[in-house]
Amino acid sequence: MLNTIFDFTGDTSGEWEVICMKTVKGDSLPPVSHLTKTKGDLVQSQSGIWTLKGIVSNLRYTEKEEKEKLVAIQEDLGRPTATFAAFIPIRKSEDWWNLAQDERRKIMENKSQHTQTGMKYLPAIARKLFHSRDIGEPFDFLTWFEYAPDDADPFEELLHTLRNTEEWKYVDREIDIRLKK
Repeated sequence: MLNTIFDFTGDTSGEWEVICMKTVKGDSLPPVSHLTKTKGDLVQSQSGIWTLKGIVSNLRYTEKEEKEKLVAIQEDLGRPTATFAAFIPIRKSEDWWNLAQDERRKIMENKSQHTQTGMKYLPAIARKLFHSRDIGEPFDFLTWFEYAPDDADPFEELLHTLRNTEEWKYVDREIDIRLKK
């Protein structure tokens, strides 16, 4: 599934109903009532009210031991009980990208403990990260979470914890879109 491109299309109909759309930082996106996630390509075609593209890629800041733990406990997307989702496009500042990769890794894992925090919520909350920066999209990452309604409070706790880390000080654009099947 490496290097698979996905389109996230916001429109007036689609697979997921938008139950809340909130701009956390930076410029907003036009409001939509539905979102659909489909396999796409690099062709810059506009469908719906807006479309964002992301690529499933290799894990960039995860060490071997962390990756093995993640693979062992993370559930796949599309579980029948996961009728809630969150689509959160994020862009980080140029200050973040001007850091060397090892400096970004130290902030993510040593200071913010990004992976360790996320692992506390597995397997209940499934996540997939889509990279967008290198294909000229307006966001650097498109994060997609799926969870059962009973896991809504733990999901809020996860987001609150992540947003209060040093890493999040570098986020300059973030849209939080909550969805229901």
